[in-house]
Amino acid sequence: MTIKQRQTILITGCSSGIGLCVAEALHKRGYQVFATARKQVDVERLKGSGLNALLLDLDDSESIRLAVDTVLSQTDGKLDALFNNAAYGQPGAVEDLSREVLRAQFETNLFGTHELTNLIIPVMRKQGHGRIIQNSSVLGLSALPLRGAYNASKFALEGLTDTLRLELRNTNIHISLIEPGPIISRFRANSHQKFLQTIDADNSPFSDTYHAMISRLIKPGPAAPFTLPPEAVLKKVIHALESPRPQIRYFVTVPTYLFATLRRLLPFRALDWVLARVSG
Repeated sequence: MTIKQRQTILITGCSSGIGLCVAEALHKRGYQVFATARKQVDVERLKGSGLNALLLDLDDSESIRLAVDTVLSQTDGKLDALFNNAAYGQPGAVEDLSREVLRAQFETNLFGTHELTNLIIPVMRKQGHGRIIQNSSVLGLSALPLRGAYNASKFALEGLTDTLRLELRNTNIHISLIEPGPIISRFRANSHQKFLQTIDADNSPFSDTYHAMISRLIKPGPAAPFTLPPEAVLKKVIHALESPRPQIRYFVTVPTYLFATLRRLLPFRALDWVLARVSG
């Protein structure tokens, strides 16, 4: 699809990985991209690469409001698209997750995303169109051990997004979910740091299991089969932005297609048997 006029898009989580890839590619494609990150050092690096970058911390309501106001001041109060990409993965067995740790996971992965989206919807209603793309996960479809906080946040995002799509079905605002499996990024490295900061592994009944998990998190290069580069997500984002009829869900990587199929076909206990043996 040829971009007839410069489309505007706000993207969260652009410091690395999927967000950075999508921001750079859409900028080259002719979009007016507003790339955001939660650390000023990353914002400055993004600016140095030629992107229009600004600070946006999903854990901070004032930061969210300021970023939206800044964007709208540069677009005559309009915004064509929002790509909610920012998130992190909190590792740890469910019984090792404190209330504070679980809350922190939801603040970034759900509450902040929800608050930002609700600031943008009135803008899209007023202009009569818009695209909202949520970067979910294969773990928003099927749960895996030692990922309870992240599983829960993505299941919640899926439910909230499905509801929002139904509520906006009579508008020209299109809502899409992207569900990647393993993608080359800093996701595992960031997860490892969160684990070290928040989980008392030595005193956990899962201490032995955590050793294998840590080995996977710190392993150089892809740690799971069928890992793809972030450009695989970019392809889906472009379709969700430019198709006259964007899909409701976009699967990315073989594991997402596989888990989605198994979830439909297998009895619950059989599915548990499979998922309990997945370590990737």
